[in-house]
Order: sequence, then C-alpha cells, then structure tokens
Amino acid sequence: MLRENAQLALDVIHQKPVKGIPTFVIHIMEHSLIERIAGTPPGAYERHPEETYLTGQRTIGVSMIDQYVPMNPLDMGDKGYEDMELSATTGAEEIVVDGIVINSPDAVVEHMETVLFPRLEEQARAPYDEDARLREVIERETRAQALLGPDILKVPYGVVGFPIVDYYTYGYEHYFSAYAMYPEIMEKCFSLMADAALPNNRAAARAYEEGRLPPLLRADHDLADSRGVLVGIKSLEKLWLPHFVRAMEPVLKTDVRVLWHCDGNLMDLVPVLIDVGFRGFQGFQYEDGMDYRKICSMKTRDGEDLLIIGGISVTRTLPFGTPADVRKEIDWLVANGPRTGLFLGCSSSVTPGVSWENIQTLIEGLAYYRTHGRG
Repeated sequence: MLRENAQLALDVIHQKPVKGIPTFVIHIMEHSLIERIAGTPPGAYERHPEETYLTGQRTIGVSMIDQYVPMNPLDMGDKGYEDMELSATTGAEEIVVDGIVINSPDAVVEHMETVLFPRLEEQARAPYDEDARLREVIERETRAQALLGPDILKVPYGVVGFPIVDYYTYGYEHYFSAYAMYPEIMEKCFSLMADAALPNNRAAARAYEEGRLPPLLRADHDLADSRGVLVGIKSLEKLWLPHFVRAMEPVLKTDVRVLWHCDGNLMDLVPVLIDVGFRGFQGFQYEDGMDYRKICSMKTRDGEDLLIIGGISVTRTLPFGTPADVRKEIDWLVANGPRTGLFLGCSSSVTPGVSWENIQTLIEGLAYYRTHGRG
C-alpha cells in the first residue's frame, strides 16, 4: 500500500489534479554529501552503499525513482572519476570491437556487416519467451518496490530496447563519418536493431498491464550535444525514426506515458517525438538552448499536457550558482511547468563539487513544493 508521498507521484503520472509537486530521484555522486544528507558518519557510504544511499533518498523526500543505481557513486571519488577505463567516447587511444580495429568509417561498416548484422539477425530469429520476460520484469519491479518501501514509487526503467545511434561502440569520428557515407548501411542497422528489440518490447508492454506497473517509461539515449541533434534531423527522420517507432510501438500504443531524456539541445527532435506518441521529457540543459517554457506549453498528439520532469541545472546552477540562484530556478521551473504532470528534481546526476548550501537549498525547495504545490 503506497503512502502519501508515493501516491502523489502516481497521481501525477496519471495527471490528476493534485496539490503538491512530487520529487524525482536526486542522484548525488559525492560521497560526503550522500552521508551528510543521510545523517551518517564519514565513510558510511563506502561501507554500506545501498543503505546509506536509500536513507538519503528518503531524507530528501524523493517521491519516485525509475533508475535505481545506489552503487553508481562508488565509481567516482570526491573530485570526479579517478580510475576510469577510457572508452570509445572518452579518449581511448585505440578502439577495437570484436577484434576489428575501428580506425576508419570503412572499419565501422566492416564490423556491422561481418559481426553485428549476423548477430542481430540471429537474435531476431531465435525463439523468445515473452512470458518469461514478462515475469522477469514484474518480479524485478516488485522486488525493487519492496526495497524502496511505501514512501517512494518505483517506476520501470531500461525495460525496452530500440535502435540507437551507436557512437558509443565505434567512437564519434568514424561512426558519424560512416553515417554520412553509407546511409543504406545505417538504415539496415537500425532496422535489424528494431527487429531484435520487438519481442522484448512486446513482453514489456504486457508487463505494465498484467503487473499493474506504474505507467511511466523514460527512454534514455543521448542524441544531441550543446549545438543540436548529432546528425541532420531530416536524415534521422528518414533512416532512424521509422525503425525506432516500430520497435517502440508495443509500448507507445498502451496507456504508458513514454518520456524522452534530453541531454544537449534536442529542440529540433522534440516535436518529432511528440508526433510519434511521446508524452513528455526529462533532463533539460537550458544553457544549451532547451526552451523549457516552450516545451511545457506543448501538448501531446492527443491534446493533453506533457508530463515533465523539470530539473535544477547540474551543469550551471547547482555547481556555480548561489542558494538564491537555486531558489530562483526552482520557482521558475514551477511557474513555467505544466499545470498537471510536473515533477521536480535535477537535470541529471549531481557530480562532486556542489556546495552543501546549494544542496540544502535544493532539498528545502523540493520539500516546499511537495507540500504546498503552487499555492
């Protein structure tokens, strides 16, 4: 049985008129801040990470968590990543995928045609036990809800797959060069990714209904940087979008509110996503050109308010602003947010270096709006 705080989150997901504004998960990475919020001694997070992390979420008053990653801050010290293994997107000197050195656009295509495509085709052909996957999703979410307790609503995350713009694997330079040079190969890749994802997504859609899971899903794929969408919007609509929509259709045609996580300036893609059935957004980088006020004034393709998880900027306001700046931004998010369907949180993870005063002001502001709402 959900208590008032979690029930508030569920009511807002259903976009019912409510008084308070629920709080989305506040994922803080600096251990000392997690411990101070939780009221534990120094070193408690490393000794008891999950317990300390969850105590912190409860102390903040978090109403809803989708991506539950209590161990994630263990990867980071108080000055940031310390022993991070370099990857294709973080400066690796050499990118090798399945024994193929990715040193050119042609190497990207070689890997796709000789390794990735056969793998995806086999995955799509293989028998898939949708009932087993359905049970797995329901059981995982039920366990997570029991762990969080009745004050925090657990919402599914990461339960669907879809075609991605896969610079993660191949690196920016050679992947995007291949994207420009070989569009037919890229479209085939997106098509095969969709084929492989569909059985899982059908099972996930059923899990929402049969498991009576909270009808919210945040799709998480970074498709923009500070300048805009990473590839031309017209090419994305032609090569990627039809296969993305085909993969997501089992969930998009249900009552689940599907949101998109926004890193960078995604403005050109916002109306495209709304048009195919997305019902909201999370993670705005306002300084990169994300027009929060404009987005919040938009409607779904059915004419309803969007569901918005408005976040205090973790790249500008929290690390570099004052407590007065934090208060001002919270007020601004509320004043310009949708009348129904608004959550408050942070735009992304809070990295080390944010002052305690700003964190304290954030927590106080979230508590005020959770209790008083716009009134």
